[in-house]
Amino acid sequence: MTGESPLLCGLPPVIDTRTRLVVLGSFPGGASLAAGQYYAHPRNQFWPLLSALWGVDLRALPYAERLGAMRDHGVGLWDVYAHCRREGSLDTAIEDAQLNDLAGLRSRAPGLAAIAHNGGESARSMRHTAALGVEVVRLPSTSPANASWSFERKLAAWRAAFEAHGVA
Repeated sequence: MTGESPLLCGLPPVIDTRTRLVVLGSFPGGASLAAGQYYAHPRNQFWPLLSALWGVDLRALPYAERLGAMRDHGVGLWDVYAHCRREGSLDTAIEDAQLNDLAGLRSRAPGLAAIAHNGGESARSMRHTAALGVEVVRLPSTSPANASWSFERKLAAWRAAFEAHGVA
């Protein structure tokens, strides 16, 4: 596949000076890239999980308001990869991945207390994020491909991480 697929470019970070916890995905799927929005696939459980945590239906809000709610709660959002080649949307198909400036997270979010990797592919970069001197956790992927975890089980894991950092 290398060289056949175009180099894809990820989405910009949703991080500001109020960010205390950053959720790092791997790289946006096809639906997200097409929409220019994080977690745009209708079966991805990211927005439903945050909705359950915060008691507001984020999916019913315009995208900009979803991001505003995240910022208000001290949560940031980004991906570990800035660019890659990939056919389809599965993490297992990622090739030629180039990391985002993960070392720069502390300057973007001076109050950063934790990084939560959304799934296994993102967690492969834990050695980079652990070097920032904040708590780093691996959360179960919100991807529809992660069908082995029920919504309730994912919610419990996400709730524990968010509560531990005062962003639930």
